[in-house]
Amino acid sequence: MRLAQLGHGYWGRNLLRVFSRVKGAQLILCCDSQPEAREAAQAAVPGLEVCERPEQVFERDDIDGVIIATPARDHFGQTGAALRAGKHVLVEKPLALTGDEAEELVDLADSSGLTLMVGHTFLYNDAVRWVRDFIDRGELGEIYYAYFQRLNLGRVRQDVNALWNLAPHDISIAQYWFSEIPSDVRGHGVSFIQPGIDDVSFVNLFYPSGRFAHIHVSWLDPSKTRRAVVVGSKKMVLYDDTSPDAKIVVYDKGIDRRHPPDAEQFDSFAQFQLLHRAGDVWIPRIGFREPLQVEAQHFVDCVTRGERPLTDGKSGLDVVRILTAAQG
Repeated sequence: MRLAQLGHGYWGRNLLRVFSRVKGAQLILCCDSQPEAREAAQAAVPGLEVCERPEQVFERDDIDGVIIATPARDHFGQTGAALRAGKHVLVEKPLALTGDEAEELVDLADSSGLTLMVGHTFLYNDAVRWVRDFIDRGELGEIYYAYFQRLNLGRVRQDVNALWNLAPHDISIAQYWFSEIPSDVRGHGVSFIQPGIDDVSFVNLFYPSGRFAHIHVSWLDPSKTRRAVVVGSKKMVLYDDTSPDAKIVVYDKGIDRRHPPDAEQFDSFAQFQLLHRAGDVWIPRIGFREPLQVEAQHFVDCVTRGERPLTDGKSGLDVVRILTAAQG
């Protein structure tokens, strides 16, 4: 499988690194409009071809797949052009900037028999997958709610706001853990630095099952935070991506409903109904693989085996629809 990459910027450098080493494929071409970026790509991968215009990638018959790591505003046009040229595509999030555009790309890939995959990298994180398995086994009991925080005093974007830059990660994780589409989405963002570009956003997701998720994202915060908490009827679990040795912490805590035969032994009706439970706290051992490497290998394997990716176009479409609803 022969690959080309569009974009060698902030995130494109990481993609170039992993795809230059992926098994079963060869990265042969990198496209970027900036001469400095093209020079840096060739320095990183000796023998790599470079070009200036995306059309130079799409017109080549010896390219099987394209990795798109360009600004979000270009995703729809470039992904569509690549698919129409018969190329399999891995495009960075978001898939597009509107639900209609994302749906058009999904339909185009399906009708062409091509693989369309979206770079929701955190779904290839072993800790995130561990939580999904823990939920599926019923260890948390009935899921009540989850909340996510993705905060930093970090890179301020000018092409998209904090919602579209940061929230796709946590929306995709919530979709992966809950396996359902929210019936109601409410969002609120505020801009401080650049007029019209929100620096902080809050999103509430209400699911048909009664579950609830809250997402808080900001690039204007004093500390780097990447954490999520899922609260269930049996247990609670904390996922902290910034922790070096405790990415997952499980709390055997909760409030149980009890109906004893003799209610007179309790001082009040509230005590009769609800009992606090505090059990063990434990940190499971989870091996680490770089999520981006797992994602890259998954893309190549899905193309060569004809399998549907975990983060396929449909999952990318769901995320775009939720983002659009949250934007209001």
